[in-house]
Amino acid sequence: MTTPTHLQGGTAPPTPLSGRTAVVVLTAILAASFMELLDATIVSVAAPAIAHDLGAGEAAIQWMMAGYTLAVGAGLITGGRLGDSYGRRRVFLLGLAAFMLASAGCGLAPGSGALVGMRIVQGLAGGLMIPQVFGIIRASFEPGARAKALGAYGAVLGMASVAGPLLGGILVETDLFGLGWRAIFWVNVPIALIALAVGARALPESRAPGRSRLDLTGALLAAVAAVLLLLPLMQGREWGWPWWGFAILALSVPVAALFLAWQRRLTVRGAQPILDPALLRVRAFAGGLAVSLLFFGAIGSFFLLLSLYLQLGAGYTALDTGLVILPYAIGSLVTSGIGVRFAHRFGRALLTGGALTLAVSQVALLLVVGDGTEPAYWSLAAPLFLGGLGLGLTAPSLIGVVLAGVPARDAGAAGGVLTTVTQIGNALGVAVLGVVFFTRLDDSLAGGAANLPAHGDALAAILLWQIGCYVGAAALMFLLPPRAASHE
Repeated sequence: MTTPTHLQGGTAPPTPLSGRTAVVVLTAILAASFMELLDATIVSVAAPAIAHDLGAGEAAIQWMMAGYTLAVGAGLITGGRLGDSYGRRRVFLLGLAAFMLASAGCGLAPGSGALVGMRIVQGLAGGLMIPQVFGIIRASFEPGARAKALGAYGAVLGMASVAGPLLGGILVETDLFGLGWRAIFWVNVPIALIALAVGARALPESRAPGRSRLDLTGALLAAVAAVLLLLPLMQGREWGWPWWGFAILALSVPVAALFLAWQRRLTVRGAQPILDPALLRVRAFAGGLAVSLLFFGAIGSFFLLLSLYLQLGAGYTALDTGLVILPYAIGSLVTSGIGVRFAHRFGRALLTGGALTLAVSQVALLLVVGDGTEPAYWSLAAPLFLGGLGLGLTAPSLIGVVLAGVPARDAGAAGGVLTTVTQIGNALGVAVLGVVFFTRLDDSLAGGAANLPAHGDALAAILLWQIGCYVGAAALMFLLPPRAASHE
């Protein structure tokens, strides 16, 4: 898989690390990565407990997830360029410290508004921190050790996907130190303190040659367009769908157009835009953007809404919910290595097979939740395991396959944008599918349905949308190259 420019090492790298020092450095940056990846999933299982304790409404629950992922996406490209310009070690430690403080802020949050705000700060800090992990690995390790380090990162990604729902359930259920759901955020603090102490002593400094220009205007316009799109979708029900909510939604279009115009202006001036508009004329890239939005949009809200169905509808505990979701994570671990290994030979076929496998898994899950009775563990675990198998075939290799159809000179910029779009897709999925779920839930309850059938009906509604998204993504994958670029 080709790595974006802002995730690569610069010229004049430091002396390659080896021995104990290499192990210490890798442990520190992977611990921070594990922490950030964990926070992308751990909140799903704890969301019902958070909502009950803070009296959070439906929109606040959605913002806890969408605000975080959107902020990570907003920070990735700018974070990578800050590391290139001012030093990856420096920016990594800054992002890690900010993530730790934001985690403590989440743990102390007195209300849902404060928690959402701290989640957004967490996401921005993660967007600063994560690009430096790849940059440090590529700048500070020899090729053989670099491959092993990147493999270790992949393993950490898998472990975080498994640990997130399960650890969230355990922490909420055990009420550690009487903290309840707040423990899912406080657990970050000791991990971050250790990583900061080790990183300050052992991390080497590296940066790219010259000074990368920051497109702060472009980043601001993109963020404003995203907020104008998501805000009325997630708040509309609480506002009562007023006309001015639709006006805010409509404003996202001219702001997005202004963003593209600004990017064209920077390109003409020879500056460094976030997105070179010429890339949109590359079939593989345009197709990859559409696939990413559909694919990750379908996944974005799934575990949150499944958790609400299980805990508020079926009466599962947080720990039971984590155990139900666990087979999904295990399935993704089983196939993720296969997807990465064979992407350079069967990339598009694997992606398409993975998306269709996910669609089939959602059909099977629809049959389970659609009858209005409390489902047995294995009737849920089996389709979720199948869905995990599909995810592992698709998610780790998607960007690599897309970049195989992008000119080599543009691969870095294209990879950065695609990575950001996956986060935007996640946030958009939380907004759109959340509206579908809560609207159907209210309609079912108003129609006299009991609690469990009403939640089952709401989950069934979003499963139908997800099936459509996965099938649509599979169809669009024929715009992509047949295989990923060979590994370096």
